[in-house]
Amino acid sequence: MHTKRIIPCLDVHNGRVVKGVNFINHADAGDPVEAASFYNNELADELVFLDITASSDARNIMADVVARAAERIFIPLTVGGGIRTIDDVRYILKSGADKVSINSAAIDNPNVINEAADKFGSSTVVVAIDCKRRQTERSNESAAGKHQCHYPNDDADYRQIGDHQSGGCRYEVYKHGGRLGTGIDALEWAIEAEKRGAGEILLTSMNTDGVKTGYDLDITRQIAQAVSIPVIASGGAGAREHFYDALTVGGADAALAASLFHYRELSIIQVKQYLLSRNIPVRI
Repeated sequence: MHTKRIIPCLDVHNGRVVKGVNFINHADAGDPVEAASFYNNELADELVFLDITASSDARNIMADVVARAAERIFIPLTVGGGIRTIDDVRYILKSGADKVSINSAAIDNPNVINEAADKFGSSTVVVAIDCKRRQTERSNESAAGKHQCHYPNDDADYRQIGDHQSGGCRYEVYKHGGRLGTGIDALEWAIEAEKRGAGEILLTSMNTDGVKTGYDLDITRQIAQAVSIPVIASGGAGAREHFYDALTVGGADAALAASLFHYRELSIIQVKQYLLSRNIPVRI
């Protein structure tokens, strides 16, 4: 098994780190540059910086904040939010980012994935997928609730679900910071993103985001099994065990968390020590 990554995420709004629940009710969580420096010293493997309202506000990302953060850290930095064109990608990379995360722009113009991968290499292109579980017609018709839409907590539960439609769930992709549904199936979109040249998938379940009950193992595992590029699980971390589940049952290559780390409920080193105790290889 290759080394797994633990990645803190800085959701930034109006120049401050914020954290919400299910993509709403955001609370202040500090200065982004100071937070970046803190995580650099806390054995984070990478850092994700997301300007969460740049796309919905139709403005450019705060490159000055990116540049100041990049000067303080020595781990890979992924930046997303408000990146719409190849010029935006170039600008953010020149500002100090190692990778760019593209979400809404890729949905609106999938060719931007191809163009970015061709010009800057697949290793710099992360396609972010924000998705929400939806009941399928089959589950609605099930009087006994046998096929109710849910996500698994262990391998046995996952096997009861089967393929991505048979469990009564579909996962719809959202854009503009989770504000607008697209009707696009998350699994199909992940497969297409890889074909177009994405080097990584950053997968966030809106249903589990911020609630600290665990990652959405169902869609994480579906996508991890369907693509050959790394998948970063995001949304729902609340305990050390949740990271283990995402990296094993979910099949993710990395696990991302925000409020759990921001509010010092768990440290990255505590998570890594726990993973090592359960034979998950991590950088320590």
